[in-house]
Order: sequence, then structure tokens, then C-alpha cells
Amino acid sequence: MNKNSPWLSLFLISDYLSALVSWALFFFFRKTLIENQAFDMDINFWLGIGLIPLFWMLLYFVQGTYIEIRRMFRLKLLNLTFSISVIGSLIIFFSIILDDQVRSYEGYYWNLLILFVVHFGTTFTPRLLINTWLVHTIRKPNNGFKTVIIGGTEKAVDILNEINKNEKNVNTFVGYVNMNGNDRQLDGKLTYLGHFDDLEEISKGIEIDEYIIAVESSEHNKLMQILLKIDNGIARIKTLPDTYVILSGSVKMTNIYGALLLDVQSDTMPFWQKVLKRIIDLSMSFIAVILLIPFYLFSAIAVKISSPGPIFFLQDRIGKDGRVFKIFKFRTMYVNSERNGPQLSSENDPRITKIGSFMRKTRLDEFPQFFNVLLGHMSIVGPRPERKFYIDQIAKIEPQYNQLTKVRPGITSWGQVKYGYAENVDQMLQRMKFDLLYLKNRSISLDLKIMLHTLLIVVRAEGK
Repeated sequence: MNKNSPWLSLFLISDYLSALVSWALFFFFRKTLIENQAFDMDINFWLGIGLIPLFWMLLYFVQGTYIEIRRMFRLKLLNLTFSISVIGSLIIFFSIILDDQVRSYEGYYWNLLILFVVHFGTTFTPRLLINTWLVHTIRKPNNGFKTVIIGGTEKAVDILNEINKNEKNVNTFVGYVNMNGNDRQLDGKLTYLGHFDDLEEISKGIEIDEYIIAVESSEHNKLMQILLKIDNGIARIKTLPDTYVILSGSVKMTNIYGALLLDVQSDTMPFWQKVLKRIIDLSMSFIAVILLIPFYLFSAIAVKISSPGPIFFLQDRIGKDGRVFKIFKFRTMYVNSERNGPQLSSENDPRITKIGSFMRKTRLDEFPQFFNVLLGHMSIVGPRPERKFYIDQIAKIEPQYNQLTKVRPGITSWGQVKYGYAENVDQMLQRMKFDLLYLKNRSISLDLKIMLHTLLIVVRAEGK
């Protein structure tokens, strides 16, 4: 069972009941104190009882409140509850309360203040009680975050001692792995699990919550190799401050009860932006599919006339988390163009039809991929998906490529905009650099910029 599940259930039940109680209390104070009327459970009261808690639960979800519940410590809990109470109260005020008839403008301010105070109080209090129970449970022996230290030198010993000497320690150390045969200074303090190269085999059957990278300066060249092996999107990764400058991932400082470590984040996009990005993907793709029906019909006829064969070209591509999916494209090449095996297209490629050449320059051949977005295979903006045949070649040269499969691939990408179609593996590696840059700086605003650049390429027919 997922360790978060029972605590998540408690938070969900608590938040729903708190939202319900806060609305009832607010309605009571609003009627009796501000409107100076007798409390009456009219239709507005019951509508609020039914809808307001659902509204708050939606806000909490978009905020990312329920991600990593077991790591929801008091200060973070206070910040999340306060900020969302302000936002939610303002939304309710301007959408529901502002049209109330009040005796003076002060009534509006009192409405907003009471709504915020009541909701924040009724929500944060039970959350704090549950959180206190949660922290107390985690601090019990063997209940903490299962942690593996990577490295067995004096640095690793110092980190272990600094964490263990604090009574508020929340780590349960499973053991350590070393980077070479001499890293055995943690023997007698932690269980030796084996060499780092065997970590995948070692971790089978062990649910590891956290890795702490404690390698010497002489081994900094191995950091990317370490990150690629342990960054599964589930376990937290922490490292020492002196390795900060050479890590490609974004980091943030975190104080683990006295031990200063850096949190390595492979994905810096906030959860609410991920939710918004998916909403934009689905809504824009749905609209695009409807508006492009005439274009789809025209393109289908053009492709059919250009050469014998099917209208659409379906091909296996590697998507998020390495999952295989069928990508949809209008066919731009003659049938059996890869009879001799996988081959990238090139400028003036004789395999490309005349209509196909135009469609590639304008990116129109990619338009059927809006269906891939609706099916959940792709996003509008993201690293372009590749075939396994080429991924295997790229990953041997640049293991960082595997980072790109941690997000949904896109119809367009920063690499596609800046570089265009790649004609060989070397060019694919060059394009990959732009996609890695995108991955480390993902945001809604960057997505919108890429969409705008893509639109200009389509209009100007400047595609490579």
C-alpha cells in the first residue's frame, strides 16, 4: 500500500468537512452580524453546502496540496493553507458576495475578512493536528523516509552523523553504496548494500524514498551518471552544497534538521502549471480538431492524389516514461521509403512527395497529432518524440537524453523551432540541447512563446 494513502484520506476528509463547516459558519455570521437578520437555511445556504466544498477541493488539487503528503511539514502547511485561503476567499467574494445588498461598504470588507478568517481557521486547525500526528509517526524507529547514501567516504560519514545527532531526524537509513572499492568508511555505521553499478538490482524490493549523494570532488564527473540512474521521479535526491554548481538539474536549499543539503529537482514546473498546461493542451487541441476539419479533408485529398498509399502515417515513438505510442502524421513520403531500415529525411530527399515537401515546411503534416494530445500521448509543447532505434544511439553518446522522456513529448518543441528536422544523429544531438534547455526551464509562458514561434514558421513556411 502507498504510504501516503491513509494520510491522504485523512487530509481529504478533513479538508472537505472543514470547507463545509466554514461555509456554514460564514453564512451564520454573515446573516446575523452583517445583515442583522435571523439565521435562515435558505436555498443559498444549501447551494453553498453542496458546491463550496467542491470548489475548495478543486483549488487544493490545482495547488498541489496533496502531493507528497508525508513531507507536508508545518511551515509548508501554513504557507499552503494561508495562500489558498486568500485566493479562494477572493474568488468567492467577487463571484458570489459582491452583489449582496449591504448597509455600507464596510459590510463588504467584513464579509471578505470573516470568510477568510473562518475558512483559514477551520481548515488549518485540523490539518495541523493531522500533521502533528503524521510527524510523530514518521519519527518513530523505522517509520522515516527510507534513505540510501551514495558514497562511503568521510563526507558521507559527516552527513550521517549530522542527521543522526538530531532528535527530529526523519530518515531511516537502509544502507549505502560506494563508488569505488575504497569507499567503505561507513562500515559499522550502515549496511553496505554494494557498488553503485549494482544499485538497480539492489533497490529491487526496497521502496527507497530518498537518495543522498555524498561523493568526493574527484568523482564529480560521475554525477550525471548517478542522477540518470536514480532519478525515477519518485525518490527525493539530495546532494552536498559543493556539488551544486556542476549539476544540470535545478536545486533548492533544504535544511534536514541541521544537515545542509541541496534538493535536486529534475522538473521545476509547479504542479498548478502542470494542471493548467494539460487544460490548455486539451482545450486547444479540441478546438483545433474542430476548426481544422476542412483542412484535414483537403489534406487527405492532396496526400491521396500525390502518390498511392494511405493518407496517414502511423509510427511507433517513445513517449513519457518510455511508453510506446503510435504517432499520427499526414504521409509525406512514398510508400516503403524505409524498406532498407530506419532512415532520417534530408533536404531534397527523393522519398518526399511534392505535397509532402510543402507540408513539412509548414509543419502541416504534424496537425493530426492534436489527436495524440487528446489521447494523452502528447502535449502541444514538449521534446519531440523519437524512435527507439535513434534513442538507443543518442543515449549511448549523451545519456542525458533519457531526461527528455520524463515529460510528455510535444507537437512542437524548442528544439524543433530553433533547429528544425534533424538529418542525422549528430543533428539530433544538437537539437536535443535546446530540448534539455526547455526541460530545465519549463513554464506556461515559455510554452506560449514556443507556440507563437511555431505559428510564425507555419505562416511563413520556414520549416526545415
